[in-house]
Amino acid sequence: MDFPADRLYSEYHLWVKSERDQALVGVTDYAREELGDVDYIELPELDDTITKNKPFGIIETSKAVTDLIAPISGVVIERNIALAESPETLTDDPYGDGWLIVVEPSDPDELDELMKAADYSKLAAGESDE
Repeated sequence: MDFPADRLYSEYHLWVKSERDQALVGVTDYAREELGDVDYIELPELDDTITKNKPFGIIETSKAVTDLIAPISGVVIERNIALAESPETLTDDPYGDGWLIVVEPSDPDELDELMKAADYSKLAAGESDE
């Protein structure tokens, strides 16, 4: 599994790539493998406020419907509307075209609470052993 070092990771298997005053959010490679083929994705609307550790959307697969749990708090300033028509993009390219939303963080210090790639890799390895 791939966990790029230029991102931070949440225990809920989402990644955050912080650039200036924006944070790109997506699903990790681990989550992609666990979820399987994605049938439907529901994302928040523009200008919606998301709250760290609270659901902000859902991913529906043939296996289950899974809540997307916000890795940080902030305002949604962009959403990947292409996923509505092609949800498989999330499965095919989770760190590229399969991104979910762009957030303007309301508390940049929350980024310090996320895991670096090496720590997330250990978490994912531990969960896949269960």
